[in-house]
This record gives sequence, structure tokens and C-alpha cells, in this order.
Amino acid sequence: MPAVSSLLIDRTATPIGELIVVAGEDGALRAIDWTDHEDRLRRLLRLHHPAGYELQPSADPGGLTRAMDAYFAGDLAIIDRLPVHTGGTPFQRAVWAALRGISCGGTVSYRELAALAGRPAAVRAAGHANGANPVSIVVPCHRVIGSGGAMTGYGGGVERKRWLLAHEGVSAEGAGR
Repeated sequence: MPAVSSLLIDRTATPIGELIVVAGEDGALRAIDWTDHEDRLRRLLRLHHPAGYELQPSADPGGLTRAMDAYFAGDLAIIDRLPVHTGGTPFQRAVWAALRGISCGGTVSYRELAALAGRPAAVRAAGHANGANPVSIVVPCHRVIGSGGAMTGYGGGVERKRWLLAHEGVSAEGAGR
């Protein structure tokens, strides 16, 4: 029987709300979410750690909190270098890898995301995988927009998505306005 996962948790203030950062003891990012969505974070952790998990408070686990603070202060490229370790199905992991390949300041449609993940006909499944991403911002699900540039949902709320895209240099037109 697999062991209970021991995870480290920290919180940090950002311009768009308090962010929860969860890391493994190896320093790799396991989850990120907003404190007003902590229930969703815990549900995703249960999915990715079926044997259970324990959260231990930790200041700046693996340097991840400091890295997220740097991202919000303008060091946009820092998220590209952060180690991430998640569960998920092979298709979900393919979608999440494709998300990490979207350059900062860029966006893709759900159709393009499905193609990048190697399954161009699986547009709806790519959307579901995008929504099940436990490490938003770092695996930048906010960079996925609807066809024709329409602003679509984001687990942290559309206004946060709009802010993140603007922070990364996406024009108002590219952000679905």
C-alpha cells in the first residue's frame, strides 16, 4: 500500500489574492491555488495522492514561494524553471506539458491545445484536462482562450485570468476583451 504523501504548504500575498503553494519534500511543486478556492485544491490533492496526504506548514518550500513572489514582481520567466510533479492520466500530463510550452505573452485556443497535446480531435478532453491542472500559473492554463480570442473560464475567476494575461503582456484584444 502506498504511503501517505507528506507535503509542504505556504501562502503568499499577490496583487490578485492570496496564493497557496504546495510542494513535495523534494522541493517540486505539487499544487497552487487561491485561498478562496482551497476546497478545490484539497480535492485535487486527494485525486493526485489517493493514499492520502499531510500538509505541513513550511516557509518557502523548495524556494517556490519566493519564485512565485518574483513572478508577480515581474520576473515572468521564473515559472518556466520551476520543478513540477503531478499525477494525472497520460493524456492530462500531455496537455499539461503542452501548456508549459506556450510562451509567456502567448495564448492558444482549446483546439490548438488539443493539437499540441497530440490529439487534435480531443478538444473537449483537452479542456477538461486544462481544468484539472493542479498547478495553475506555473502550468499556465490561463493562456488558453476560446476560439476567436473569446475570454473563457479560469478556475481562479476570469478577472484573475485577465490580470495574469495582462501581466504577461497579452493585449486586451488577445485577452478576449
